[in-house]
Amino acid sequence: MSISEKNLVEALTKALNSVGIEVEQTMFDLEHGGRRLDCLMHIVSPHGRRRLAIELLRQAYPRDVRDAAWRLQGFMKANDEASDIILMVAAEHLSEGAKDDLRHHQMAYFEASGTFYLRHQKWLIDIQRPSKPASRRGTLALFTDAREQVILTLLVEHRNFRSGLELAEMSRTSTYTVSTMLAELERREWIESEGSGRTLRRRLSKPGELLDAWAAAWTQRKDTKTKWHCYLQNSANLHDYLAKKIDTVALEGSVFTGAAAANRIVPHLTRTDTIDIIIPPGEAKVYAHAFWLKSVDKGANVTLIERAGVSTMFASKDPSSKGLLANPFILYLDLLDGKGRNKELAEQLRLQKLGI
Repeated sequence: MSISEKNLVEALTKALNSVGIEVEQTMFDLEHGGRRLDCLMHIVSPHGRRRLAIELLRQAYPRDVRDAAWRLQGFMKANDEASDIILMVAAEHLSEGAKDDLRHHQMAYFEASGTFYLRHQKWLIDIQRPSKPASRRGTLALFTDAREQVILTLLVEHRNFRSGLELAEMSRTSTYTVSTMLAELERREWIESEGSGRTLRRRLSKPGELLDAWAAAWTQRKDTKTKWHCYLQNSANLHDYLAKKIDTVALEGSVFTGAAAANRIVPHLTRTDTIDIIIPPGEAKVYAHAFWLKSVDKGANVTLIERAGVSTMFASKDPSSKGLLANPFILYLDLLDGKGRNKELAEQLRLQKLGI
């Protein structure tokens, strides 16, 4: 038994004493049916003797609560003739979602901050105290490589419940990556579920919060960008000209992003004579040669952004130019670069197209 678990049990004992309940005996690590129960308390109250079957956790989020509930219900089944057992989760930190789930499952809970909830027959204890901030030590870094591909897939599909296998196929990642990401997002309470076992499906419950967190990380990324000038008599035709060049030369892995591309999806009053294109890493000179571009320090009207992975996923073809436009979520993130009226266009895109 760890020191933190010991301290948690001591805090629970004091909380019980404070409401007139005596702890007669405390037992740890009880074996039952090949499993183990963390703690069993024999208590004496004005309502008679009871037993508290307790799962001890450090930080409890909805996913942790479901696992704990399953273990506690296993103990209850092993003692199905007992009517004096009360199931409880005790944790150093309980998220609001975890508390809601525990109430829904009619289970008692205790938090190290002093929050204590227990309902049994006519017996009710409901003490609510401010939770201490949860330690984020060991939190998974969300916005890296393949994990961003899972995030984009979840955002694109935020209205639909999907299985882990479906998400892996759509995001072009492994089921392990998807499972790891879903577990972390559940801990942050950004995921909701339906079904169980093989029928388990998930979707984002708070897509806006995930997008905001991604946006904060996205603006810190360091992309390899090069500036170029493309001479064209009518600069208004630059997008169509470059899209035709890409199609003619059969350049693959490139998509249009930035203000010009966003205007193709959500027409805005902002006019731009510059084009941003996401291209495969290391291919800038290939594209520059194909487009007849000239490298410049000033007066650039084409920016080549070298990226791979998530940036080109779920791209759509522009009906007029036939060029590929970055997915609206990627467009939104790229418009947060602080240039001109891009932020205003980003807000318009989020309102009209993203809807979150």
